Amino acid sequence: FGVTRSMLKGIISKVFGTRHEREARRVQPIVDEINEIVSELQSLSEEELKGQTAKLRGIIKEQCGELEEQLAELRQTKRQTEEAAERDVLQQEIVRTEDTLKARLQETLDDILPEAFATVKEACRRLVGTPIVVTGQQMTWDMVPYDVQLIGGYALHKGHIAEMATGEGKTLVATFPVYLNALTGRGVHVVTVNDYL
Repeated sequence: FGVTRSMLKGIISKVFGTRHEREARRVQPIVDEINEIVSELQSLSEEELKGQTAKLRGIIKEQCGELEEQLAELRQTKRQTEEAAERDVLQQEIVRTEDTLKARLQETLDDILPEAFATVKEACRRLVGTPIVVTGQQMTWDMVPYDVQLIGGYALHKGHIAEMATGEGKTLVATFPVYLNALTGRGVHVVTVNDYL
């Protein structure tokens, strides 16, 4: 009685679920938190909702501002230093500080992710029925993100590849990590294999 590799794989996925299902279960508490925050944001005025961006940027500044200032000072000192050995020491310190800042930024973005994603979802909800122009075409906004789109946004933020079929809302999914990462004031890039996106 032989068990093939595909049979074993099928048994394992029935017991533990597919990789996608396990990942979705792991992210579900974050999705639940996002949806709780969305229900709180619904009571905000338009101005208060717009104020979310400044609030979230303030958290990033509070958590990372000191490291950014330290990095700027190190770079300035290096520019003004003529001795090569001292410049090398400063460069090493710059690299260490950049790594620390990068880690702190990532940690801070992960902390504010639920509130940032909730802000985008609430903005989408408020836009329903609003006329918009997309690639020169007039249309009415009718998109409020589903939980699976929040999961896709989380996956993109974490640097994973998200594969979605036509019509599943890839463009809407991308708005979540783009907004979150744009809060840092640095550039944000979305890479897609589809020319039309």
